[in-house]
Parts: sequence; structure tokens; C-alpha cells
Amino acid sequence: MESDVKQEIRAFLAKYFKDYDLRDDEDIFAAGFVNSLFAMQIVLFIEQQMGISIANDELQLDNFRTINAMNNLIMGKKAPTA
Repeated sequence: MESDVKQEIRAFLAKYFKDYDLRDDEDIFAAGFVNSLFAMQIVLFIEQQMGISIANDELQLDNFRTINAMNNLIMGKKAPTA
């Protein structure tokens, strides 16, 4: 499931990062790919595509800098609670 989530994130980002091979650990903000409007598009994509709700306290750049960070956020939200 984790690799499926990463693939979906990668496919979404690829629509905007034409002909760029984005690594799972590459900081998309530092690379200059993301502005504030696109950051909100990423949040909406994750919420809609993954069926989760992202709380205000989770709207931190560190949760969205890399494919790995987004995957960790999603997997943490989908993890069963005890």
C-alpha cells in the first residue's frame, strides 16, 4: 500500500513537473517547484484522493516537502487507532 501511495503522489506531481524525475526524498519547496497556491492543491489532492482530512496543526511544510513526508503523513492518518 505504501508504494501505491507514493506512486499516486508521484503521478500527481508529475503533471506539474514535466520531464523531471523527482526523487522520493527531494524537497519540492527548496527546488522551487511549489508556491503557496500549489501547496494548497497538494493538500486538496491528498485529502480527496486518499480519503483523509488534514488538520490545521498538520499543515506544516515538513509534512509536504517530499514524497516520503507526504507518504508518512498519509500512512499515519490511515493507521488503525488502538
